[in-house]
Amino acid sequence: MHLYGTQAISEDGHLTIGQVDTLELAKEYGTPLFVYDTALIRKRARGFIDTFKKLGVKAEVAYASKAFACVAVYQLAAEENLSLDVVSGGELFTALKAGFPPERIHFHGNNKSIAELELAFDSKIGCIVVDNFYEIQLLQAISERRQQKMRILLRVTPGVEAHTHDFITTGQADSKFGFDLNNGQADEAFQQTFKHEYLELLGLHCHIGSQIFDTAGFGLAGEKLIDKISDWNKSHDFTCTVLNLGGGFGIRYTEEDAPLEPQVYVEDMITVVKTKATVLGLTMPEIWIEPGRSLVGDAGTSLYTIGSQKTVPNVRKYIAVDGGMSDNIRPALYDAKYEAIIASKADESKSETYTVAGKLCESGDKLIIDAKLQEAASGDVLAIFCTGAYGYSMASNYNRVPRPAVVFVEDGKHQLAIRRESYEDIVQNDLPLTLKKGE
Repeated sequence: MHLYGTQAISEDGHLTIGQVDTLELAKEYGTPLFVYDTALIRKRARGFIDTFKKLGVKAEVAYASKAFACVAVYQLAAEENLSLDVVSGGELFTALKAGFPPERIHFHGNNKSIAELELAFDSKIGCIVVDNFYEIQLLQAISERRQQKMRILLRVTPGVEAHTHDFITTGQADSKFGFDLNNGQADEAFQQTFKHEYLELLGLHCHIGSQIFDTAGFGLAGEKLIDKISDWNKSHDFTCTVLNLGGGFGIRYTEEDAPLEPQVYVEDMITVVKTKATVLGLTMPEIWIEPGRSLVGDAGTSLYTIGSQKTVPNVRKYIAVDGGMSDNIRPALYDAKYEAIIASKADESKSETYTVAGKLCESGDKLIIDAKLQEAASGDVLAIFCTGAYGYSMASNYNRVPRPAVVFVEDGKHQLAIRRESYEDIVQNDLPLTLKKGE
């Protein structure tokens, strides 16, 4: 059995995380429950940051917070000297509420509203990643009206397609994100922003996909971006100070996955950029990256309580849990794969095969199909590994199911990071009917 971070099996056969018994967590906080191993998050962050330091390259490692956002995780990111990638006014507001240093916040998104951009200017954030010509017009108008400077990067699509699921591939030409590097759009965006009185163009940004297990795509994208920077250097004497190569670094979900260590991605990126910049006679830019899943994905474990069971003779055995697609939409959305154990029987052999069904009113609400597990009984706690990214952040109230609580654990201690929603929380924004028939 593959264990992650500080996960271990106690003498009584229970799964522990951060030296805390998961059964005790389930008892105290209830289920479904997201449990985050904060020591593992810290380890992953330091793996990226320390590699840049060791190689003497100026960098920013920005947590791509769409993976999982809340006040406590933003505060943890600040403690570990990460920067922050936000993609909405809500994420930006949460970061500010958490006291995150605004100068280390980068704002992404393909359709930022005027109100969101105004909030970014009000907060004096560190950078806006510009996605389209409409946004350039908004930024020019806002910055000129306010007579306030803003640092920007241009997001480009380099035409590099990562080998990943079609729904989460973003670097190819046919993408809703960014300026195409090959059809003249990026050049036009450069012309509209370079030497603008209030917009300080730092350089380029790209993101080629998610759950990537090799470095070749990052290297190819880096070379394409450096070539374009060289063109602008020759034609306009432009000096690129920042090159952002995005994120998408893969993690292990099942035994079929073979991710690289954080430092491998970083080392190969730096080698490609340094080599290409040297050949073209360019100043080495600062490198920014945006790990999200690779910081929090395998640090998260979901705990559920098993309820009903059903056997379809000669077909399959089902066990149903008290959560499902309302707290983890990825299996239904992406056909994502996971591994699991019975938390109280972690030292026993996996002798049974079950399909883990959720409680939502959808036939497709299945968290794991044909999971190898210990023999399950109603009331057992099921632990599903590697749910730290895009679980809670994509959770919903489908069927009016409350969203789970989130707990952080480290060194034998635990704390509530997000409280469980109540039924009252679900109806708090509902209003009574006031339209009367016939009136």
